[in-house]
Amino acid sequence: MTEEEAETGTSADSGLPDHDVRRDLLGLLAEVGTVTATQAAGRLGYSSGLCSFHLRQLARYGYIEEAPHRGGRARPWRIRQAGEPEKGEGPATEFGELARGLEDESYRRWQTQRDSAPAPWRQDEAFSAVAYLTPEEMAAVADAIRQTLARYRDREPNPAARPAAARPVAVVARLFPLLPDEG
Repeated sequence: MTEEEAETGTSADSGLPDHDVRRDLLGLLAEVGTVTATQAAGRLGYSSGLCSFHLRQLARYGYIEEAPHRGGRARPWRIRQAGEPEKGEGPATEFGELARGLEDESYRRWQTQRDSAPAPWRQDEAFSAVAYLTPEEMAAVADAIRQTLARYRDREPNPAARPAAARPVAVVARLFPLLPDEG
């Protein structure tokens, strides 16, 4: 491991966190949405100081961000929200790869454990489609999805706004042009 890899906690080969605590924190954030260092410590069995340090490092390198909150000492964190273009190299591109990996892992876990979920939660709404769109139409579809989800955004930082039966639900949308085969 190079000196830079040791400092950042990332692997030069993949650009993804190469540290058990950071991987555990990202997995927990993918599962529950937001956590404070104290909550993460309670769930993962690490000290709150260790979790706080690694949460700040993950934020420093663009993987997570502070979640909206109402002041106080508690500092909740969340996986960095989508919406910023992923161009070139660096944390944004690396984060995109990390986010897709966490999404895939969460979906595989759902598929293997869905029978143990409460009955009303045993189905999912996964689907895919191919649509013939212009770049402008593709952007409009993405914007419509974001606007639909914006109606529920206040529920993350404000648990009182959540209906009693609400649970965290992963919403994954990937709009990209299908390229012709090289062959």
